[in-house]
Amino acid sequence: MSPEQYVQDKAAASGSSFYYAFLFLPPPRRAAITAFYAFCREVDDVVDETQDAGVAATKLAWWRKEAASAFAGQPTHPVMKALMPHTATYGIRLEHLNAVIEGCEMDLQQTRYLDFAGLQRYCHLVAGIVGEVASSIFGRTQPQTVEYAHKLGLAMQLTNIIRDVGDDARRGRIYLPVNELQQFGVKANEILLRSQPWGYSERFTALMKFQAQRAHSLYDEALALLPEADRAAQKPGLMMANIYRALLVEIEREGFQVLHQRIALTPLRKLWIAMKTNWRGR
Repeated sequence: MSPEQYVQDKAAASGSSFYYAFLFLPPPRRAAITAFYAFCREVDDVVDETQDAGVAATKLAWWRKEAASAFAGQPTHPVMKALMPHTATYGIRLEHLNAVIEGCEMDLQQTRYLDFAGLQRYCHLVAGIVGEVASSIFGRTQPQTVEYAHKLGLAMQLTNIIRDVGDDARRGRIYLPVNELQQFGVKANEILLRSQPWGYSERFTALMKFQAQRAHSLYDEALALLPEADRAAQKPGLMMANIYRALLVEIEREGFQVLHQRIALTPLRKLWIAMKTNWRGR
């Protein structure tokens, strides 16, 4: 299997909303974003699929060394072999990859966030930096597009957090800020329940409505920041934004029943949203 086939299979197998946006890119940009996304999946999977935190830390340390070796001209992993031909063209730097790894390391060191400011630091590393690199690969000419990409990354990561409250709790992690849990009277041990009635309550619903409204506001703020000059090039990001926002609306319609199940859009619906965004341009 070639490095290019490896990253293509990695991206397709994830079933991510990102994959549907990649389909509309010209081949060189599609190859670059697919390789970068595969890198992000590899390091994220280390945390999600490795039960022993010490082993996971060792694997992430290996990825740091591999990234440094790749930028020194000696990649060994197929992901890095697929990514390196695109780094100079699209301004992908070693510090970008190290930031994503640092974000994943935070998952090994921290299972709670005291406030939203602390959570934002995590989101900056695992989503904002990813948005910045993606916007560069898609094509940007205006400095403000970087700000748009970071804001959109934050909105999408908060959507992930809302969707995955139950899954994350089963891994012992709660991303919802502690002071906001306290504000709505929701206790951590309620969210961590692994059987009926799980942790559902009017208090939990109110907390999740608060989280969803923040995410919606960030989507609006991000889209308002996108310069008109870069709108056409950034269409893949707009596709992802629309897919994620549709997911957020679906979660709202389901009454935030996210503790015992993972609410998702069908692949066909994701593709339809991507196609509609491509036609409309927004």
